[in-house]
Amino acid sequence: MNYRHHYHAGNFADVLKHAVLVRLVRAMQRKERGFRYVDTHAGRGRYDLASAARGDTLERKPEWPEGIGRLWNRAALPEVLADYVAQVKAFDQKLGNLESTPRFYPGSPRLVEALARPQDRLSLFEKQPEEAEALRLEFAFSLGVGIQSTDGYSGLKGQLPAPEKRALVLIDPPFETKDEFAQVVASVDAALRRAPASTIAIWYPLTERARVDAFFENLTALALPPTFALELTVVGPAHEMKMKGSGLVVINPPWQIDRELEPAAVSLAEVLAQDQGGRAELRWLVKEA
Repeated sequence: MNYRHHYHAGNFADVLKHAVLVRLVRAMQRKERGFRYVDTHAGRGRYDLASAARGDTLERKPEWPEGIGRLWNRAALPEVLADYVAQVKAFDQKLGNLESTPRFYPGSPRLVEALARPQDRLSLFEKQPEEAEALRLEFAFSLGVGIQSTDGYSGLKGQLPAPEKRALVLIDPPFETKDEFAQVVASVDAALRRAPASTIAIWYPLTERARVDAFFENLTALALPPTFALELTVVGPAHEMKMKGSGLVVINPPWQIDRELEPAAVSLAEVLAQDQGGRAELRWLVKEA
């Protein structure tokens, strides 16, 4: 596996994914009872944006200025986005950044850990050895966080049903293999069989519409509970950019969370558009009864 997320940390896809994730955690915490957060592709936990421009051998253009960079000093953000930006700023400042631009960006495990209550638990999976070791060091002194250096798809099965009886799962693969969508569908099928009420969020890139539509068809063939897809594009379909946007499928979404996320995503599309055609859309794959 060659994927290194620090080259992409804080980009427009991270902004959408992490803003939604923060909101999902907040919604899970409406109830006093704890929940289990499972991250199948956890990464290293934090990213130094100063290294984003350094590739393995050549310099590369950092992506965060077109993502979190556009939100950093923006006033009057919708509450969903303001909450997310506040979490990123708190993390950045905690690590000592005093500059007016972001330096340290939290991955999904750090965002959730910062919000977690004593009764909430985190189970993090990372297969790539170097990333897994960095993740262990990142959470070496954290309570309520379990880390396993193994495949997250297979690891998810052992986490469900969760001891807490409630679970929030993030499936956020690198999509380096041609069968990644198929692996996601199989993992969701197994997860829902073991814990039908689990809330599952799945990140996916918008590179080929046909592949995403086939993914939706295969997902809905599982006889899903209520499920929606929230998509954000920053350029139009004819643009040369390979990844024109990204999306999140949310299975068993918390009650009425779509009413918070859709207007926030529309606002985000306006802020993050890199050319004509940027937009956001929420559509139900399986409607609530």
